[in-house]
Amino acid sequence: MALVAVLYTYNDLPEVRAQHLSAHRDFLASQDNLVLSGPTSDGSGLLLFEGEVAAVEAAVNDDPFRAVGLIKDRRVFEWTPVLGSWMKDLKL
Repeated sequence: MALVAVLYTYNDLPEVRAQHLSAHRDFLASQDNLVLSGPTSDGSGLLLFEGEVAAVEAAVNDDPFRAVGLIKDRRVFEWTPVLGSWMKDLKL
């Protein structure tokens, strides 16, 4: 199965973000194919899924952050890791 990365660029709306963070995290936790997710040091968000690009893209359309206008830009793309210490742990 392919790995699919999702890169969110957020709008700068800290009060809205704080209000909807729990719903966003609950939504992500409900995704059975989510491998890892979290914020980046530049204020973006990086999510890694197992699956196909089209299916992941369709799934993240339902992210509560999107519904309230927190996602300014979103990139969804297949990612092929080739080296690294997590390769074995992630069974890649």
